[in-house]
Amino acid sequence: MQPIFVVNNHGQFNHLIHRMLRDLEIEVKMIPNTTPPEEVADGCRGIILGGGPSIERTGRCAEYLDLDLPILGICLGHQLIARSLGGEIGSGRSGGYGGVDVMIEEHGAILAGYPDAIHVWASHTDEVKRVPEGFTILARSPICDIEAMGSEERRIFGLQWHPEVSHTENGSLIYRNFDEICRE
Repeated sequence: MQPIFVVNNHGQFNHLIHRMLRDLEIEVKMIPNTTPPEEVADGCRGIILGGGPSIERTGRCAEYLDLDLPILGICLGHQLIARSLGGEIGSGRSGGYGGVDVMIEEHGAILAGYPDAIHVWASHTDEVKRVPEGFTILARSPICDIEAMGSEERRIFGLQWHPEVSHTENGSLIYRNFDEICRE
């Protein structure tokens, strides 16, 4: 079975994402964000856009959104999806990393199996302010109106938080759900 590609956007959590998938026995490969789209399309069954220091350093990631592959954006990857597809990003009301209680509004494929509220670890320096057309807000928090978004039809999802860190409740379920989406 082809691997899921974790796109390294030079963020501190990309290796944790890779490790969590490996620990879950999900075939995975980390690739640089400069990998040509045709190599991505031919080599994987899904893409995780990892976090990083700035949206300006995301290489060719926006081009991957047209590949008709399942995509999961984490933090900066979530913001990149929104901006690239016509949404809006901006500064958050509360910056830095920390815990936040998230209320899930739409469980759908990526949040299947979660209760209606979970405690997660996230950065809110920048965040999605408006979702792209065709996307639904999946989760909110008291400090962020769009903690998660998705388009079930396009199989593209974004999360403000980091499922790969131990501070996020049952974060591995996100990656199991994404693996299932990539098998469909």
